Amino acid sequence: MEPSAIIAAVLSVVNTSRLIVHLFQRQMQINLVRRQRKLREDMNSERGTDLSQSTGPRPLDIMVAMGHVDPVERRFWARETSTDWWDRIVLQVWDESQWLRNFRMRKGTFLELCELLSPALKRQDTRMRAALTIQKRVAIALWKLATPDSYRSVANQFGVGKSTVGVAVMQVAHAIVDLLLSKVVTLGDVQVIIDGFSAMGFPNCGGAIDGTHIPILGLAHQGSQYINRKGYFSMVLQALVDHKGRFTNINVGWPGKVHDACVFRNSGLFRRLQEGIFFPDCKIPLGDVEMPIVILGDPAYPLMPWLMKPYTGALDTEKELFNYRLSKCRMVVECAFGHLKGRWRSLLTRSDLSQTNIPIVIAACCVLHNLCESKGETFMVGWEAEASRLAADYAQPDTRAIRRSQQDALRIREALKARFQSEQGNQ
Repeated sequence: MEPSAIIAAVLSVVNTSRLIVHLFQRQMQINLVRRQRKLREDMNSERGTDLSQSTGPRPLDIMVAMGHVDPVERRFWARETSTDWWDRIVLQVWDESQWLRNFRMRKGTFLELCELLSPALKRQDTRMRAALTIQKRVAIALWKLATPDSYRSVANQFGVGKSTVGVAVMQVAHAIVDLLLSKVVTLGDVQVIIDGFSAMGFPNCGGAIDGTHIPILGLAHQGSQYINRKGYFSMVLQALVDHKGRFTNINVGWPGKVHDACVFRNSGLFRRLQEGIFFPDCKIPLGDVEMPIVILGDPAYPLMPWLMKPYTGALDTEKELFNYRLSKCRMVVECAFGHLKGRWRSLLTRSDLSQTNIPIVIAACCVLHNLCESKGETFMVGWEAEASRLAADYAQPDTRAIRRSQQDALRIREALKARFQSEQGNQ
């Protein structure tokens, strides 16, 4: 062995020995102080004297001042905060209306959500800190998503650190997307959806599609790509909804500068509709043409055999009737976006999350929207007005009409127009 290695080994042993001796002496001092404190307490109990009234320093005070003894033995290093509001007020006292107003769902739905997310959110206590319960983490995330409150405000509300709020939001959002997205944002029973839109006036319709812009902070890289036609930074959410305003397909993450039609053409939904594999093969006769299951869009979308859009330009009564029928059914997607943002108001203010995390949070909000809608959670009076106030600074950009169309699509739309006119005449 090299001499330098021998010297290093000897020094390591010496240093370790010194550390052991120091720890032993420290423990002996602590034990001595404890014995002295117990002896004084016993003596005072016999004399009935209050220690707080005695004058002069106690042995324990002297040793604390000398740095030999820690004044308080803490189990966890995290700062102490009050959790009474959550533990004793919210969980035990709040009624259903208070749960709905603040967490956007009743307590029963909240507990069911916690149970669904538990496989991904289970945490164990460590020697350094106690893990937050699943219920508290989910509550922190829902509160932050439902309000435009700052991280500090939410942290103070729940008695946790500011950084804990950010961590909880992303943990819960990831859990929602990983465990629930594919189960909750799904097509479901297509025939029920077709019957629903048929009752509203449009036959063989499987959904309504639209896009909406979610405001974000300017990004460091490719920031100009995220500036939309209204001049603010945004990210596009494209969604297909059923007759009840529940999301059946979402695509999120495209920069705000990108046109809705471009987002659509580059989505998996477009490919599956084009290949005829998104809906069942269910055609209905319209005069001399057959119409497959269609979705409804605004003028920003291309007219396709499986996508109907309104007439533009000069309109006669027949075209106006067609547009009325289509717009009446397409309103469900606009209402869905209104409920989404009215419940989860964080989507109305500029998100300060990273470019990677923003789509996760938006997708999680879509899942929560469907969960609330399917559970029949009330959309409270006043939420829409509050959402409109917050959204005033971030108006939705206008979209340019797309005039490209296929001949098959034109024939189907003309046949639909004739059918609507015929039904109108028979009334």
